[in-house]
Amino acid sequence: MLRKSFSFLTLPLVLLCCALLGGFYGRSVFAADDQATSAGVQAFSNAFALVQENAAEAPTGDKAIYNGAIPGMLRTLDPHSNFFDPKAYKLLLEDQEGHYSGVGMQVGPRNDKTVVLNPFPGSPAYKAGIRPGDVIAFVDDKPTANLNTTEVADLLKGPRNTPVKITVSREGAPDYLTFNIVRQDIYRRTVNGFWVKPGIAYIRILSFGENTSRELDDTFRALGETHPEGLVLDLRGNPGGLLNQAVAVADHFLQKGQSVVSQHGRNSPERIYRADHGNRGRDYPIVVLVNQYSASASEIVSGAMQDHDRAWILGETTFGKGLVQTVYPLRYYCGLALTTAHFYTPSGRLIQRDYSHESFFDYYNHKDHPGNDTKDVKTTDSGRTVYGGGGITPDEKYTMPEFDSLEVQLYRKGLFNFTRSYFAAHPLHLPDGWMPDSATLDQLHDYLRRNGYTFSDAVFKKDTDWIKRYLAKEMYVWAFDVNASDRVFALTDPEVTQAVKAMPQATTLLERVHKVIVMK
Repeated sequence: MLRKSFSFLTLPLVLLCCALLGGFYGRSVFAADDQATSAGVQAFSNAFALVQENAAEAPTGDKAIYNGAIPGMLRTLDPHSNFFDPKAYKLLLEDQEGHYSGVGMQVGPRNDKTVVLNPFPGSPAYKAGIRPGDVIAFVDDKPTANLNTTEVADLLKGPRNTPVKITVSREGAPDYLTFNIVRQDIYRRTVNGFWVKPGIAYIRILSFGENTSRELDDTFRALGETHPEGLVLDLRGNPGGLLNQAVAVADHFLQKGQSVVSQHGRNSPERIYRADHGNRGRDYPIVVLVNQYSASASEIVSGAMQDHDRAWILGETTFGKGLVQTVYPLRYYCGLALTTAHFYTPSGRLIQRDYSHESFFDYYNHKDHPGNDTKDVKTTDSGRTVYGGGGITPDEKYTMPEFDSLEVQLYRKGLFNFTRSYFAAHPLHLPDGWMPDSATLDQLHDYLRRNGYTFSDAVFKKDTDWIKRYLAKEMYVWAFDVNASDRVFALTDPEVTQAVKAMPQATTLLERVHKVIVMK
């Protein structure tokens, strides 16, 4: 969870990693009488000088400081404090702001090449005719053969209204295709929504950027939100983002004045964030979908909805990331996300799970998840028991089955490669509501056999429903766009179906909490 602070260090960058031990920006970096800290700074200076003078391979300042001393210091604090060199800091700001200047497409590595995964709907790349599966061979006549995906993406970005020439190879095309595109501001939407059935809306929030709450309002207006029979709010895989946007999203559903989250830390006084506007009588039932990759801002929203009995939480226990990072800009276009406080749900339970007895690798990969702290027991508004110290535990558990060997192969690259081959021989068109038929599945089966995928016919038959769903998701990106792909994927999602079935539980929660309010 990130929030911004704007002030700058005045010491040289070489001393930054040690200076940060003494305090924050806008203060003296370390007290003159703090002899221990002064000694630490001097020890680092001596060590750095010795390394520069005597190491077999003298490190550059960037390598020693950006990749070594500063990250090393931060790893002694917690898993989420982080240092951003100029390139990473620029990407962080772009991610928070939700826009950048470029051509507007997602690229990724495939077979040691940089390939277009999807051009964003309405973007310059989309309008120019760039397709998923196009292999980027040259950018402004510069070959990309020896560049990684990040380096290619950097070439595609640039100032607004500047031209860029993109040369691609396309399966089925006899020669390279060249596109002359003018870069524009690209806005990456974080909210997508539609009706999954009459009266039941589905809204997915991908992350919490600077425009998420506005996008949520726009999505509801586009849907014609008045008083729907229910809402499925999908926060699965949402890694978090900006605190103020999490509060604003929760504000849309809670009652005016209800608390959303509180925070406090060693040098951070307690602050309670509340719903300033409230739901204005929009008391329809809500089911919130979460999984183990729902973190930070996602946990703030789902925790507030659960504590106030505003929504039925369905899925897996969330990640358990309740540390507040304050992002400090530094000189030399760097940045530091420093943990300054902890988040607590409205009932007072700690969101953050314990990381003191495991490696950061295990922490991030959920190895031996410690679970909820049975000592951190709280109650919701209607008196239901909830626990803290280990993320948000759902009211109803739902775990998707793990992928088998064939599904793993198809998920990683098989369906993408097949779709690229398929549309090289077929028109780039599918009818509305299309789903893979037996003929398409036979073509996929034969393609996989010819290209060295290992599976038995029995496994292919067993996985047919999964294959249809994931193949439709992939092929809709090509024939329509990524929004249409997300829609068909949600409409065929068994967990979304379960969420619709769970609307009565969400209705019961609303009735229970209303009774409590009347009794008071």
